[in-house]
Amino acid sequence: MNPSPTSPSAIELLQSQSLTTLVQHEIERLIMAGALTPGTKLNEIEVAGRLGVSRGPVREAFRALEEAGLLRTEKNRGVFVRVITLEEAEEIYTLRGVLDEFVARTLAESITSAQLTRLRESVEAMHIAVEAGDSEAYYRLNLAFHDALVEMVGNRKLIETYRRLVRELSLFRHEALTGDTSAPPKSAREHRDIVSAIASRDPEHAAQVTREHLSRGCARIREALARAPGAAAQAKAG
Repeated sequence: MNPSPTSPSAIELLQSQSLTTLVQHEIERLIMAGALTPGTKLNEIEVAGRLGVSRGPVREAFRALEEAGLLRTEKNRGVFVRVITLEEAEEIYTLRGVLDEFVARTLAESITSAQLTRLRESVEAMHIAVEAGDSEAYYRLNLAFHDALVEMVGNRKLIETYRRLVRELSLFRHEALTGDTSAPPKSAREHRDIVSAIASRDPEHAAQVTREHLSRGCARIREALARAPGAAAQAKAG
């Protein structure tokens, strides 16, 4: 006989699943924020103690994050924050570019006044972060801006695919962008241009401006990594 929804085993299962999700989101947040950098080894016991949970949810969260492309397990060595190569990052950028151009074209035909206002407010917040010299805030706002664009299209599969790509790319770009003080001002101006292009209601123009932004962004990451300590190791790591 199957347990009822209120049976102890069912409750324990729900609690375990909930804890696993919470642990997964917290580890993902730390990776996205750059607090857990690529190559960092994660200890199951330490993570469980830090988060105040048992090892089971941590183990399941590790598995989920490995499937999401953020962690990797090495036999007899343990679990590590994944390191991606420059070649992999460029492949992700290429695929992301296809999605971003589609988003720009679609929004140029369908965006509402309220959505444009939201985007302009987002761009203004980015410029404020630039003027304050707050690269961490700018990085978060940058991610939120592009995520908002994708959300406005309203395609759930597109959102899922896009967010996975962004999560993987965060393994490569956070340190490069937050460590390069010249990147945020250029990027912020390009975001303003994207909003203006979408507001023009010209799909091809919006796609072109978006394509140019992503091309420059990829170039900035290559330049920043070439200057950063350990860049060669990250570019060659498998």
